[in-house]
Amino acid sequence: MSSSQRQLFGTDGIRGVAGDFPLTRESVFIIGRALGHNLRKSATTELAVRVVIGQDTRESSAWIADRLALGLASQGVEVHSAGVLTTPGVAYLARTRGYSAGIVISASHNPWMDNGIKVFCHDGYKFPDERELEVEQEIFTLLQDKRPEPQVNPVPAPSLPGEESLRREYIDWLAASVSTDLRKLNVLVDCANGAAGAEAPELFRKLGIPATFLHASPNGKNINDACGALHADAIGRALVERKSEKLDLGVTFDGDADRALFCDADGRGVNGDAVLLLAARDMQAQGKLANATVVATTMSNMGLEIALKRSGIRMLRANVGDKYVLEEMQKTGATLGGEQSGHILFRDGDATTGDGLATALRVMDVLVRSGKPLAELIGDLKVFPQIIKNVRVREKTPFTQVPQIAQAIQEAERSLDGNGRVVVRYSGTEALARVMVEAESEDKMKTLVESIAGAIQTTLGV
Repeated sequence: MSSSQRQLFGTDGIRGVAGDFPLTRESVFIIGRALGHNLRKSATTELAVRVVIGQDTRESSAWIADRLALGLASQGVEVHSAGVLTTPGVAYLARTRGYSAGIVISASHNPWMDNGIKVFCHDGYKFPDERELEVEQEIFTLLQDKRPEPQVNPVPAPSLPGEESLRREYIDWLAASVSTDLRKLNVLVDCANGAAGAEAPELFRKLGIPATFLHASPNGKNINDACGALHADAIGRALVERKSEKLDLGVTFDGDADRALFCDADGRGVNGDAVLLLAARDMQAQGKLANATVVATTMSNMGLEIALKRSGIRMLRANVGDKYVLEEMQKTGATLGGEQSGHILFRDGDATTGDGLATALRVMDVLVRSGKPLAELIGDLKVFPQIIKNVRVREKTPFTQVPQIAQAIQEAERSLDGNGRVVVRYSGTEALARVMVEAESEDKMKTLVESIAGAIQTTLGV
């Protein structure tokens, strides 16, 4: 079944404005019922169906988690809450503690008013598109049922503060993955007022890493607010302002900490492409880069492809979305993949999703073992000028079905003649069309972006 048939699930679960459909109190309960029924139906034994729920720091996350738990419990599902926990933390618990599923209440990098529900299978991998479609069809069936909401007894415990032992187990696992002494690094960390604020300080303390934490005081409305990976320039500015502290590295997470971006000792930004280059070379040197292959996405810069090729490493491109990167990695046997946005997947260990905290530890590990600063390790990455323009749209009509847009894209590709790239796609989580152009000439790049974005605005814009 095609993922395009799904109406509620996007590239990263269900998202929307908290309080509006599909995230009303009624619909969240129904989502829990549908998901609970799906899990019971898929169970291979008569043992209890158990799930673990984690959430970010949004004002709405607790009530959404509570209503979802109630819906799950109405189907006889046993619910455990890890409280505020990163997305990869939930994935880890799902696959290591015998849960039937792990559920995250978060809208990642979106504004605080938004929220979302994403689901991991018992093995820590995200629900496949086909299974999301099954759940979605049951949700719509239940929405049409006008009978009163069934009574649930016993009512699950409140999701906050959650079971402390679950969070601690994830932190201990991350710490145990490090065999290098990272105490010689001095690091500045931006927690985005999100889930990382619950785990990062404890993890860094456990490893003895000297670190200063910024934006680790969530109030329900300040998640991603002028901070974190969505505003990666903030960590660079803060590092420059603290030059006298002789900081080695800046790390910045998004709201649910499944991705991380960095800055070097001089405050220059380092995105996921550069992290892939750094990690690929290190893994290749250790014999851990399977098939000398890295999986990136359509958004990764041509400069990364060229730099990897110089090191004898092949780069494959998947669709945007870390679940699609992972699918390609599984197909090809690749042990490293990721996105420019900072989702990095390391398959030489046992991770099943992007993990910002694990990525930060990996980068620090490479810095310490090499004895080189971050800027030197990625110094030969020559980035092609790239621009991305977002256009808000009223509907997501395939671009090939809109002649004016299709023509603008074709003309841009002809104009570049192989010396650049054009990627036009819809956001999987918002009503946006994203236009990306890479070119050796900045003027040409801007002209082509405006041409395509203008065609989208004229035909589909709001």
